[in-house]
Amino acid sequence: MSKNNTYILAIESSCDDTAAAVLHNDKTLANVVAGQAVHEQYGGVVPELASRAHQQNIVPVVHEALRKANVKKEDLNAIAFTSGPGLMGSLLVGTSFAKSLAMGLDIPLIDVNHMQAHILAHFIEEEGYDKPEFPFLAMTISGGHTQIVRVDSYFDMTVIGQTLDDAVGEAFDKSAKILGLPYPGGPLIDKYAQLGNPKAYKFTKPKVGDLDFSFSGLKTAVLYFYQKEVAADPDFVEKNRNDICASIQHTIINILMDKIKKAVKQTGIKQVAIGGGVSANSGIRKALKDAEQKYGWKTFVPKFEYTTDNAAMIGIVGYLKYLEENLAETGYTDTKVMAQSRLKI
Repeated sequence: MSKNNTYILAIESSCDDTAAAVLHNDKTLANVVAGQAVHEQYGGVVPELASRAHQQNIVPVVHEALRKANVKKEDLNAIAFTSGPGLMGSLLVGTSFAKSLAMGLDIPLIDVNHMQAHILAHFIEEEGYDKPEFPFLAMTISGGHTQIVRVDSYFDMTVIGQTLDDAVGEAFDKSAKILGLPYPGGPLIDKYAQLGNPKAYKFTKPKVGDLDFSFSGLKTAVLYFYQKEVAADPDFVEKNRNDICASIQHTIINILMDKIKKAVKQTGIKQVAIGGGVSANSGIRKALKDAEQKYGWKTFVPKFEYTTDNAAMIGIVGYLKYLEENLAETGYTDTKVMAQSRLKI
């Protein structure tokens, strides 16, 4: 695939972030994200409130992305959008907006799998960031997903391991909630963990087959631990917060690293890339870099702004599809494409 002169507007609305980006070929010109503080008081994302907030945010977010990129809508070659997986109400807002704009501008509409986008975010052109070579292993770790994927080309991906219950991001956030930390708690566990002893408390690792994950048992173990210790000393968490967070994080990182080590051994592929919101975690990044030194892997960690849900990662998939499907020539648009809350790679 050779580069051309392509401007892509990308829209992401799979959960609670309304995002828009403008890419010129594989380079990001603007990447705008509007979060939704309304969910904090509920300790998690409320789907109905999320879709309403997307309706309020989508026009100003798209307008701001075009303004920042200094690109007129008439200059756009295609619109890329997240078709799934995600919250149906949230996805419908982005899908409807993308369809309407593409039809109004008479340009191609490109549907993007959110999970593929987390992986292909590594192919956004960024100074100082290498791109993996095929084949490579991708570990996607977020609030809703935990997967190990074998990537043989841009659109040839095979899931070789995944969570059987909860996602890793949920394990972080629910553990934080048990400890009385505000939502989202994952980044706070990371913050306190850096000040604590990771071996202060021992949490058992789940025994599940081969390359799959399970985090529901860890959440239960943290709850029972909390109940037992607080019953003996009501100030236990306050006195030992750093050590508790460090021990929880240490356990989660060990679970992730055990599986990716096993995947490298089974496939013989020593290129490992991570993506998804939890890949912003400092402990996971360090563990991956340590493994690079210890085992001779080549590891790829994305720029922070491309880890959490964002539209630039949707845009790079849109650009790659635009080239692969020769949309500059065909101009083909499937206006019947539907949002899907469940969508496999």
